[in-house]
Amino acid sequence: MNYWLTILLVVVILILAIFGLAIQVIFKKTHKFPNTHIGSNKHLKKQGITCAKTWDTMEQKEANKQPKFKNVTLGK
Repeated sequence: MNYWLTILLVVVILILAIFGLAIQVIFKKTHKFPNTHIGSNKHLKKQGITCAKTWDTMEQKEANKQPKFKNVTLGK
């Protein structure tokens, strides 16, 4: 019987914790989680700081702009 009381107590605590984490989403009009992504922070944007994923995307675009030397021949 003591195990069931412990399990019930743990389940109640978990439910309260999940509700506590979601309280802003539940009661806010937009019902969305706040955006904490580095790319959406305007102060970091001013300093030129981006997240790794955004930085990688920008670097891949730059790498695709570079000339490819597969079909280059030397002139005589």
